[in-house]
Amino acid sequence: MAVKRIVLYFPQKLIDKPIIYHLVKDYALVTNILRANVEPDEAGRMVIEISGTPSGISKGIKFLKKQKIEIEYLAREISVDVKSCVDCGACTAVCPQDALDIGEPDWRLKFDKNKCILCGLCVPACPVGAIKIKV
Repeated sequence: MAVKRIVLYFPQKLIDKPIIYHLVKDYALVTNILRANVEPDEAGRMVIEISGTPSGISKGIKFLKKQKIEIEYLAREISVDVKSCVDCGACTAVCPQDALDIGEPDWRLKFDKNKCILCGLCVPACPVGAIKIKV
C-alpha cells in the first residue's frame, strides 16, 4: 500500500462538493485528514494523507486535478537532532498536532512522526536549530 501526504487547495465553488467521498468510494483510497480550513463561501485548504494502491492514488490525484483543485505534495520530513536538542520545549508550544512533547519520566523531547503534518512551525521555534526539514 502506498501513502502520500498532500495539501489540497479548494476553490470557493467546490467547498460544498463531496470531493473526499469520491476519493474513498471511486478510487478505494483511505484518507486521513490531518488539518483542514474549510469555510462556507471561502476557498479552503486541507492537508490529507491518502493511502491505497499506486494506481488508485494516481487516479484519485487525476480526479482532483480535473476538479481544478490545486495540489501540493509534502515529500519532506521533519528531523530532530537529539544530540543538539536541549529539551527546552519551545517547539512543543507551536506544534498544532502535539507531535512534539516533553514529559515524564525523563522530561526529554519526544517526536511522533505519525502525528506530524509537516507544517514546519517547529523549525524556527527551535532556539538551537535541532529541528530541520529534510527535503
